[in-house]
Amino acid sequence: MRFNCRVINPGLARGEALVSRSPVSFLGDINDEGIFTVGELKGFCVAGKILIFPFGRGSTVGSYVLLKLKKRGVAPLAIINKESEPIIAIGAIIADIPLVDSVEEEFFSTVKSGDNVYVNAVEGYVELYKP
Repeated sequence: MRFNCRVINPGLARGEALVSRSPVSFLGDINDEGIFTVGELKGFCVAGKILIFPFGRGSTVGSYVLLKLKKRGVAPLAIINKESEPIIAIGAIIADIPLVDSVEEEFFSTVKSGDNVYVNAVEGYVELYKP
């Protein structure tokens, strides 16, 4: 299934979805190893995943936390938001992580953690696929 989206930071990524139905703050919700410390994803690691959440919340330092995760090799492969706000956008840009938002609503009601997702943040679509 293919869904149109808006490209915030270009790139391509293919991987397993990690889905939060709640907003995410990179400062406080995720530790230096890329592991969620709170909420519905507590104990799950973002490393090598397609991280999907509605929007960011929290401190402007979150942009630098995302860069730090990238430098440590534990950042998500790509990020998909319902609506990206500046903290997430800046973090994805400086960390060179593909970021898209404004995906068709059906995507968010369909996708779940563990699904296989392809992010084409060049042509502007995401795709759920079977390997």
